[in-house]
Amino acid sequence: MTANLDFLGDLDPDDPRQASQQIANVLRAAILTRKLAPGDKLPSQPELASRYGVARETVKRALETLRAERLIVSRQGSGAFVRAQTQRPVELRPLIEAAFEHAHVAIDFAGFSGETLRDALAEALDMVRAGRSAPESIAIRAMLSDMSVPMALPALAATGADDAAVRRRADRITRRSADGIIDQVHELADLGLVKSATVQVRVHGLAPTFKLYMLNNREAFFGYYPVVPREVTIGGEQVEIFDLMGRDATLFHYAVDDDDASHGTQFVESSRLWFDSVWNSVAREYQQ
Repeated sequence: MTANLDFLGDLDPDDPRQASQQIANVLRAAILTRKLAPGDKLPSQPELASRYGVARETVKRALETLRAERLIVSRQGSGAFVRAQTQRPVELRPLIEAAFEHAHVAIDFAGFSGETLRDALAEALDMVRAGRSAPESIAIRAMLSDMSVPMALPALAATGADDAAVRRRADRITRRSADGIIDQVHELADLGLVKSATVQVRVHGLAPTFKLYMLNNREAFFGYYPVVPREVTIGGEQVEIFDLMGRDATLFHYAVDDDDASHGTQFVESSRLWFDSVWNSVAREYQQ
């Protein structure tokens, strides 16, 4: 491991999160973006403690977090190493926050309603408002299923078929999420906190079966929507539907690296080509 640890950044004294959590977030981002590659040895606990000006116990807590997430392994007498296999379920929010550390933020999303994207963006946008993050530009493209047209999902459980009332409910959720993203991002530009902030939303008639996030054209997060039966309230009555549970979707992470033939690089490139092909063909402008 090189003694130059500049790529790990510094702690933010204004960040309300504990130092151990900040260190875990920085190391996690370095691993998932391949700055620390599979098999690499992490800096030693004394090196990290010196780097961040914290006690070794704080560093130990950060490493325990990464070990619990199965990102690193410890070898007796040798230190901590990045696992050889890091394609694993991930939490999206810390990675979106890491994307906002760049001068130019670009996020593409394809999925059902955009609820999870809206919630994951909320904290990153709060960081910009608080001055803890200062990107020059933010560009978001969201591609959602058009719930104003018949869909295979969500569906009425009794028939397994498309139902207008079920779709109207889904449409309200989708609009609430899309409008929330648009309003929050545009507010940053209106306040003069970023030089440029744009949100483009398009809809299409494809039934939602998976979600895809692209961050700064370097990382992709992909997951399938579980379809589950559950009761919801529609028109004041309890109705059982087959619904898509976005919050239960397991996301897997892929990142571009220096090898054009690597699995991660090819997945990100294929995802970008797929997104652009749908965006520029059957997707149409969302009407607020």
